Amino acid sequence: MSGKLFFAKDIVRKLSPVAVPPVCTKGLGFGEAFAPHMFEVDSIKEDWGTPQINQFHNLSLPPQCSGLHYGLQCFEGLKAYRDKKNNIRLFRPEMNLRRLQNSMNRLVFPRFDEKEMLDCLKELVRIDADHVPAERGYSLYLRPTAIGTNHNLRVGPADRCKLFIITSPVGPYYPTGFKPVSLMVDDEHRRAWPGGTGSSKIGANYAGPIFHQVECAKKGYSQILWLGPGDVVDEVGAMNFMCIWKNKNGERELITAPLDGTILPGVTRDSILSLVRSWGEIKVNEQRFTIHDLVDALKRGDVEEMFGCGTAAIVSPVNGLNFKGTHYDVPCPLETSVTMRLFNTIQDIQYGDVEHEWSTVI
Repeated sequence: MSGKLFFAKDIVRKLSPVAVPPVCTKGLGFGEAFAPHMFEVDSIKEDWGTPQINQFHNLSLPPQCSGLHYGLQCFEGLKAYRDKKNNIRLFRPEMNLRRLQNSMNRLVFPRFDEKEMLDCLKELVRIDADHVPAERGYSLYLRPTAIGTNHNLRVGPADRCKLFIITSPVGPYYPTGFKPVSLMVDDEHRRAWPGGTGSSKIGANYAGPIFHQVECAKKGYSQILWLGPGDVVDEVGAMNFMCIWKNKNGERELITAPLDGTILPGVTRDSILSLVRSWGEIKVNEQRFTIHDLVDALKRGDVEEMFGCGTAAIVSPVNGLNFKGTHYDVPCPLETSVTMRLFNTIQDIQYGDVEHEWSTVI
């Protein structure tokens, strides 16, 4: 049985008594500055309390809560954009909130009404509208988060939960233009596993790989290309991975791992696959392929380009790959690439330069 829900009409507002001027985002690192307000709502068992929009503040948590001890925490990431007419827009926010719902279900947190949650998110953005940057490439990053806040050390479902949203003005992921990344293939460790939590956006998925990412950086590579059982290509860093190549039938193809439970169902991933299918120029294939397939294609010269994709960068082009100590150059045409075309097309939609159903005006 579902418990008591929360509704946007019931939001209690405790706002800053003075206007807080927007920060200058130029040269600012990701997530270093925050808008002055945050949304929060608490649950006890299956029942949600009253939603609130308060001044940005530190949280007070029981030191024994499961969010601190057992990793009962999940989050989302999306952005608000300002268009040339000064409207504020969201990009496919319903997909982020659906994925948040699924992540919370995975952690046995109470359900919420996705439409009401979206209305709460919109209201928070309206209140801090002055903190949505105006320049293309700049945005207000939105971070919905849920954590277990129970008052005991029991290993099990949390009987209390806090759901909150904080927002952060951010600049472009590539402030000086596209910067291709080099990848190191990790064929020993695993980011995710069949039957695990790879398809949920939970904190543990990001904590586990950090040690290996540091080791990767020491070897001079930007990101890890993760593999799954059978050496199938998984994800790159914290992004979905895609390759454009000539397949064994001689067809030009965009290939990416399928949503088999180990892969995060990225909003950008889905957007890219939909766009490429609509263009009708390249075959789209959601299918398992191995690192050996990829290396063989590189040796044959059948790879056109590779890229990671996600909310922060949209797309991140790849110019090199290291597998078992051998470095392979990856074609990276940039200006004439599908990667760049996707980047520009999605930004045009996000900033309202092209009207599209994926862009929601607040």
